[in-house]
Amino acid sequence: MNSTAAQLAAPGGQRSFSWVDAVIFVGLLGLLWSFVRFGHGMIVHFNPDQQQLTIDTNPALIPYYSGRTLLRMWIAFGLSLLFTFVVGYVAAKSRVARALILPALDFMQSVPVLAFLSATVTGFMALFPGSLFGVECASIFAIFTGQVWNMTFGFYHSMVTIPQDLREAATNFRLSRVQRFRTLELPASMHSLIWNSMMSFGGGWFFVTQSEAITVLNKNISLPGLGSYVGAAIDQGNYTNVGWALLAMLIVILASDQLVWRPLLAWADKFKIEMTESAERPTSWFYSLLRRAYIFEWLDDKVLTPLAESYLRLARHHADPDEVERTRMQSEKVGAWIWKSVGIIVAVVLTYYVVVGMIAAIQNVQNHISVRELSNVTVKGLLTLARVLAITIFSTIVWTPIGVWIGLRPKAAKVAQPLALLAASFPVNMTFPITVGLFVRYHIPIGLGSVALMAMGTQWYVLFNVIAGAMAIPNDLKEAATTYGLKGWPLWRTLIIPAIFPFWVTGACTAAGGAWNVSIVAEVQHWGDTVLQARGLGAFITEVSNKGDTAALIIGIAVMSFFVLLINKLVWRRLYSYAERRFHLD
Repeated sequence: MNSTAAQLAAPGGQRSFSWVDAVIFVGLLGLLWSFVRFGHGMIVHFNPDQQQLTIDTNPALIPYYSGRTLLRMWIAFGLSLLFTFVVGYVAAKSRVARALILPALDFMQSVPVLAFLSATVTGFMALFPGSLFGVECASIFAIFTGQVWNMTFGFYHSMVTIPQDLREAATNFRLSRVQRFRTLELPASMHSLIWNSMMSFGGGWFFVTQSEAITVLNKNISLPGLGSYVGAAIDQGNYTNVGWALLAMLIVILASDQLVWRPLLAWADKFKIEMTESAERPTSWFYSLLRRAYIFEWLDDKVLTPLAESYLRLARHHADPDEVERTRMQSEKVGAWIWKSVGIIVAVVLTYYVVVGMIAAIQNVQNHISVRELSNVTVKGLLTLARVLAITIFSTIVWTPIGVWIGLRPKAAKVAQPLALLAASFPVNMTFPITVGLFVRYHIPIGLGSVALMAMGTQWYVLFNVIAGAMAIPNDLKEAATTYGLKGWPLWRTLIIPAIFPFWVTGACTAAGGAWNVSIVAEVQHWGDTVLQARGLGAFITEVSNKGDTAALIIGIAVMSFFVLLINKLVWRRLYSYAERRFHLD
């Protein structure tokens, strides 16, 4: 892999502490203080029978609410990253696990986030009685379910498209599973992982209002946060405070881009698989600042390296190399056996609960739904499916050329990245009332308008994945294309489409899954006393959920699951296999 990009520690000369280290040290202390300050509010005593949480809409509290929301989102992101590494790794390494994991992921990303929230909040509250932490965990879990699937798909696809010669080199060097993951598989997936992480983290803002305003045991619980603040301000009709909260949200999104995502992209440039260095590379002022810091080099030289050398000396002193190698191989076998056993146990437990749940669902539905009603729900599912396919095709046609243009031009990406991140992160459901007002004024049918509403929240998955794919194209291949004078369609056919295809599959799959999710919100809209309801599965599920018709709700979710799994089997699984088979960079 290309290792020409600048490392974190700046090379050359005698180095010492400077004002940069002081700034970074103060910043680290500030992060620690913020974690303690906002984390303390998550574990306070809370009894829903005796206490009622209300949101104070004083604008002076917006910074505190922003911190609480950010803490939830970063905790959810950390859990999503852990899930991504474990589940994506298992899916890439095991064909049996892949056959179960990929359809399950596609189905889970299509299940409405609010369904996770309503199903888990009671369990978390029982797990942490007398503490607000149970409600916080339910909110974090809801955000987690809005972030994790896209990241897992992206990581899995990067794993299965690693060039074969690099895999063979790792095998020839007898790298252990950990060494192979750390030196090959994780670096090779870095570009896709970062861009999908940006999209997933931004997508978490979409459901932040719903995840912070929870209804349980016939009580409304509003957790302190930006989402609940905006909801409370809207209920009060105080649109000035709504504006202040949205401004705070935009500031947080831009700060995340400058302090987290852009430095990560600049750092990850060294992991591109290429033979020659590009003249234009991603840059970041914050990453450059970190490179100037001596504190990281000091910690490495004075703390980490001595500890590692001491451990190696002790290991060599107490064991000969052959014994160490035998122990390593034995531990790998034991580890593989343990993981297989854990996988079998988890599969058995999940199968048990699935069977029990299906039996309970059948008993609930039996004698409550007629064949005619089931046919009606199926037709509504077909209508929503048509909207989902339309959004996927539209996103592909519109955003693929734009994503390629941005990805091939680092200078353009420097400007376009924060704008795209803002557009993807902004909770577009807050703009639905304005959009619906335009539908009413210009007599646009909600059946057609719901497609636009669904697209506003899901099209960005295609854009971000295509940008990641274009940025990952090796510079030597781009130079070869220039040398041969490839332009227009020949360039797209021979270089761009093969390079971005695996990334597009991930983006299109997650966009389709997100569209199913958003259909619950988009197919039913209110404008004053006017109710706009499209004929579709999302509107049906919303309607029966509000009525408390459990049998009809089970049928609606079952029909949605059927369509999701059918499209996965007929379309996405085949595209994943095609990308894995044809588009290795070998």
